[in-house]
Parts: sequence; C-alpha cells; structure tokens
Amino acid sequence: MSNRTVIPFGPQHPVLPEPIHLKLVVEDEIVKEAVPALGYVHRGLEMLAARRDFHQMVNVCERVCGICSMIHGACFSQSIENIMGIEVPERAQFLRVIWSELHRMHSHLLWLGLYADAFGFEALFMQFWKVRERIMDINEATAGNRVIVSVNVVGGVRKDLSPEQLDWILKELVLVEKELKALESTLLDDYTVKSRTVGIGVMTYDQAYELGAAGPTLRGSGVEQDMRMTGYGAYKHLDFQPVTHPDGDCYARSWVRFHEAYQSIDLVRQAITALPAGSLAAKVKGNPEGESIMRVEQPRGECLYYVKGNGTKLLDRVRIRTPTFANIPCLLTMLPECELADVPVIVLSIDPCISCTER
Repeated sequence: MSNRTVIPFGPQHPVLPEPIHLKLVVEDEIVKEAVPALGYVHRGLEMLAARRDFHQMVNVCERVCGICSMIHGACFSQSIENIMGIEVPERAQFLRVIWSELHRMHSHLLWLGLYADAFGFEALFMQFWKVRERIMDINEATAGNRVIVSVNVVGGVRKDLSPEQLDWILKELVLVEKELKALESTLLDDYTVKSRTVGIGVMTYDQAYELGAAGPTLRGSGVEQDMRMTGYGAYKHLDFQPVTHPDGDCYARSWVRFHEAYQSIDLVRQAITALPAGSLAAKVKGNPEGESIMRVEQPRGECLYYVKGNGTKLLDRVRIRTPTFANIPCLLTMLPECELADVPVIVLSIDPCISCTER
C-alpha cells in the first residue's frame, strides 16, 4: 500500500503572497514530486497590444508587475526604440538606470522581509520593510508614485532629477546602506536562519545552467551571468561585476540578493556621479514597423520582450518571457526529497512573481 498523499500548496497560502499553485506528492513528510498548475491569475495583458497604441503600451507593460514596473517599461520602450532607430539621450539612459536600481533595491528588500517571515522571523521582516520605506519615499518624491513610477516614454523619460534631488538621494542611500549593514549579520550569520536555509533546496551549477535559471536563482548556484553585462542603456558606462555564491542553496540565494542591494546602491551612486546634461527624450515620428527583441535584468533575472510592429500605431505582437517562468522548472528540481516544512522557504527562495508569469 502506498503512503503517498497529494497536498495542494497555494494558490492561497499564509506564507506566500503570490498565488502559485503546486500539487505536492508527499510520503512521510518528505516531498517526492511537485506538479505546477499555472494560469490562476492570467490577465491577458499581451493582447492589449492590438487595442492600445504603442505609447499607451508603455503604461500597460509597467502593470505586468508593480515591483519591477520601471524595468518592464524600460524594456518595452527600448524594444520600440530599436525598431524605429530612435537614439535615446544619454541623460535619459542614466535616469532609467537610477530608477531601475531603486526598483531592484525595493524588490530585494521586500523579498528579504518576506523571506524572514517565511521561517517565523517577524521582527526581521519588519526591519527590512522599514529600510525599504526609504526607497519608496525616494520613488514618491522623484516620480510622484511609490511603486509604479511611470517615468518611461518611448524615446526617453518624462521626468528629470534636480541637483537637490540627486543630493538628497545620495544622503538617503548612506542611511539605507548603514541600516542594511546593521541587519547583515542577523540574516546571514544567525544560527536559526542558517538551520532553515543552508543545504536546503540545493541546485548545482550544472542544473542551474542547463535548466535555464535566471537572476539570483542562477547566480546563487555560481553562474556569473547578468543581462546588465551586455551593456544596454547606460550600464555600458558603469563598473560592476555580478554577485554570485557557489553553494546553490536557499542561503546562497538570500546572500546574493542581500549583496545585490549593496550593488544597486553603488550603481545609483555611479549613475548620479556620471549623469550627463542634455534632453530627456528624443522626438518620435511615425509608427514602428518591424520586430525587435530586448533582454534586460529584472530583480528576479532576465526578462525578454519580443515586439512586432506593422507600421500602424497598434502593434501586431508583444510577447514577454519573465524570469519566474524560467525559474519554475528549477523550483521543481529543488523540491523533491525536501521536508514539507521547508517548502515555503524553498518556493520563496526563487522570489516567485506570478503576476509577471501570468501576464
């Protein structure tokens, strides 16, 4: 007689805010198999490309995911700019980097808080979100919104940053960095945290590479790959190396995200220091005709946009491949043979965004 039981994990779960749905085949508290069920919150945003003109689609793409909305909007805008041969002013490219890295920071800080909450560390959860509030205040003060900043337009950006705002951002980042350093040993050196994360949900270098993992999930297995290394936008003028960790477990992925927050602070400082003068947006004439592929690095990893225009203001096709979609096969590799109690921690370790996945 089989002692196996099928247990549903999600789409509503007290630990995980994302509506991911997994069917777990369990035997004596040990997970033997995990089967995903996608499509629970499918919204059909890609189909709006046939009903909204390409300028309006910037706002639609920003709503694929709120937490990385800036980078979604920038990726779509760059796809259209590639098709139409638009040269984006350098100042606009640097401003896109500043807001993109602020989004990466607030995404990682949000995740670090949720991750701490997953294994019952409520106080640490609140501390990370307290630090994140500083980033949200910067977004609100510079763009008018805390999450979806809506600064991207085809050809550049719609808002500028004054010298006073830039000085204030630099001062706030000093405080963010100080507060992060105060939390570093609590998250990365605590015995309880390590007991719940070290050696849990292991994915080797070869598995991560062959399964096509993305972002911190990939770099947490030691693979040095980051779309920002391709030098899109203003990243070609900035100096950085991908953050990696060789162990491939939940601890390694949390270590990568924590240190990527430091890296984003450094990139914002570099972008502000090198920010050139100039206009904010190039003039856009005509409609896109042709097709383009754009790859960018979101907080969760590589995001790919395929855009096809037909010479009218309405696009033929917008196809989006988000990093969580790439990381789900990796998750299904990590879960077998883990304890049932470790499932929420392992699932959260890939930082799933079902809003992105089921656009």
